[in-house]
Amino acid sequence: MKLSLIIPVLNERDNLPNLLDVIDATFKQEPGISLELIFVDDGSTDQTFHFLQEQSLKDPRIKVIRFARNFGSHAALLAGFSNCTGDAAAYLAADLQDPPETVLKMVEEWKQGHYIVWGTREQRDDGILAGVFSKIYSSLMRKFALPNMPTTGLDLCLIDRKVIDAITGIAEKNTSIFGLILWTGFPQTFVPYHRHERKRGRSRWTLGKKIKLFVDSFVAFSFFPIRLVTYFGFLFSTLGFLYGGFVAVRAAMGLTGISGWASIITLIVFLSGIQLLMLGIVAEYLWRTFDESRHRPPYIIIDDANVSKPKTDTNQ
Repeated sequence: MKLSLIIPVLNERDNLPNLLDVIDATFKQEPGISLELIFVDDGSTDQTFHFLQEQSLKDPRIKVIRFARNFGSHAALLAGFSNCTGDAAAYLAADLQDPPETVLKMVEEWKQGHYIVWGTREQRDDGILAGVFSKIYSSLMRKFALPNMPTTGLDLCLIDRKVIDAITGIAEKNTSIFGLILWTGFPQTFVPYHRHERKRGRSRWTLGKKIKLFVDSFVAFSFFPIRLVTYFGFLFSTLGFLYGGFVAVRAAMGLTGISGWASIITLIVFLSGIQLLMLGIVAEYLWRTFDESRHRPPYIIIDDANVSKPKTDTNQ
């Protein structure tokens, strides 16, 4: 079989020699697997691309795609899937937090007929906060958007050529590539593994990027936020109606009205905040609709190495 390894990189020059050595050591005992290594440089400012370009001259298995700027890891994955030629493709992080030997176990599951194989984190050494965010994200997505999402989150996956063709044919931005894979509904299975601590450099997976992924995932795969607007509208309309009836009954009984400047201002501020929140939710959906309508590509390729037919966008 031919296996494509998709590896997004962003300022990973120091990690790359060790990464290539580990990949070679992992797959050298697997003569039945023909490797294709697709590195997607997501706007690096160090010598990442030049190092990979040099390596591609020595090793024909290595293909390199360089973005004009940073478009994000999910765009990098999409570019890798769009340019890979393997019977199956797997995502692998350049920092080796996800051990390459796990991919071999995933290949075995793929051979058993599973179109999607997820590496699920049985243990993780990358910090408590990362684990907390992952659990919150996964639980909310399972409840309100994608019920087939693994409970431990998504970091490692292997997908069949049919799945690759399906997701690269979807011209959609501001989304989660893993969410799209889950959404396709192909038969899937899971392989547990131990996620290690990063050895070199620092992670570019910042809090801002995590929040964007959270919002993008919910807007792309769930109608719950919009439904929440309706729920709030119904709730406060009902409360307002009940309160109006309460005041009318007190007036009919000759009781004094309820007064209080502070309570009225507090109520106005509270309701105004709720209204702005609801407008913000609607605006998130409207912005993404507008962004899709402009048909801008999800990424732009400025350079490549060993890629026979580079694609500048995925809307072709």
